[in-house]
Amino acid sequence: MLSILGRSQRTCEGWSRRHLLTAGGSGLLGLSVPRLLQALEAQPGFHGGKAKSVIFLFLFGGPSQLETFDMKPDASPEIRGPFQPIGCRTPGLLISEHLPRLANVSDKYSIIRTMTHSFNDHSGAGHYLQTGKRWHIPVGGGFLATPEDWPSMGSVVEYLTQRAPGGLTRALPNYMVVPNWLGRLQESGQYRRPGQYAGWLGLAYNPLTTAIEKRSLTDNPYWRDCTDDELSYQIEGLAPEVTLDALRRRESLLRQLDDARGKLDRSDTSIYSRFRQRALALVTSNDTRRALDVQREPVKLRERYGHHLFGQSCLLARRLVEAGVKYVTVHYDCVDGYSWDSHRNSDDVKKHLLPTFDQACAALLEDLDEKGMLDETLVVALGEMGRTPKANAVWGRNHWSTLFPALIAGAGVQGGTTYGTSDSIAAHPKEHPVSPEDLAATIYWALGIDPGLMLPDSLGRPIPINDGGRPLKAIFG
Repeated sequence: MLSILGRSQRTCEGWSRRHLLTAGGSGLLGLSVPRLLQALEAQPGFHGGKAKSVIFLFLFGGPSQLETFDMKPDASPEIRGPFQPIGCRTPGLLISEHLPRLANVSDKYSIIRTMTHSFNDHSGAGHYLQTGKRWHIPVGGGFLATPEDWPSMGSVVEYLTQRAPGGLTRALPNYMVVPNWLGRLQESGQYRRPGQYAGWLGLAYNPLTTAIEKRSLTDNPYWRDCTDDELSYQIEGLAPEVTLDALRRRESLLRQLDDARGKLDRSDTSIYSRFRQRALALVTSNDTRRALDVQREPVKLRERYGHHLFGQSCLLARRLVEAGVKYVTVHYDCVDGYSWDSHRNSDDVKKHLLPTFDQACAALLEDLDEKGMLDETLVVALGEMGRTPKANAVWGRNHWSTLFPALIAGAGVQGGTTYGTSDSIAAHPKEHPVSPEDLAATIYWALGIDPGLMLPDSLGRPIPINDGGRPLKAIFG
């Protein structure tokens, strides 16, 4: 039997995907490339995973490992930082004094202390962590998403779910991004950061994204209390005053244009129309609008999450998952150009960033657990990098991608545990390093997606969704 890397996932006939690719490419089985891709796509995308959905909390900018989950109280003062460690329910885990709520619920999550990679750049690292694949643009070479980017994990989920029976008839999408696309509110300009989109997989698999405005560049909505008027989550590109009648009139005009266009290229029109109809159905769906209305939640629960944009967006993520969305990314963006990218403003870390993350993440885990949803919802919280072990003169820390932590919970993850250890100054993994490829493989595996699954790229060539990552099965019960 021909074999390349020998994946164990097999078709009904007993052939693995890689066997099919190898045999088809060698002219065996009489399979042409199109028929080969049809054979691959006919296989189930989800099989045996415990997670029905994923909530991915992305703390863009890079929280410090030494101010969160990998404190080093015995290190020298310039290393250990100004914050004191506190104990929690997890033996041997010391976390920041500014994370008291998460300390009280540490039995619900595991901490990976050894996330590591070598892409010491925000945009590229953000792409890496959301896709499991290194960005094709070199470090420092760009800021914006491109059509050649690797598809986000959420886009892969969207692709597979759309192709499942009934996948295009769902009232809600399978991949959503809240509260804004990454980079939308940044003071230095609106950057369409890479990693959150479908890239070469195709525009049809981009997330449905909400949009929230803020009042001024100096007023960070992610951590300040917001009014209910400000917390009206609108679908990106759809103004709140656009009525359903107006949308349907636009649909009628588009249908007439399609009819004329179809005389030139009927097959292309069919594909275009299918996805346009789905997009229209999503934005006009009562289910979508209800799911986006956090004001339907009890006041006390909303207060528990915090009335800031990050807290209410975590609550929205729970509502979306409860409504059937399979993959929700919640961005905690760097509005002021620093925030989690804490080269300076250590008071922001102390007074705003850590307290709001602590409040919202702890509330999310408790809320999911109380609703009986944590067992089937995988929650992942991390940034794209860590911070330098040695602080600078104003108690900020610079970029450091070789070590940073991740919180992971739900869907069978053993709570109250840690994975991996770092060296004495939280600079490098000491044992069990975890790459972005490993994290992506873990998320796919938890969803029941084979990390070795092949998808067709823009030229129709079969490409594996993951490049050699290994699922962290040891953290699951």
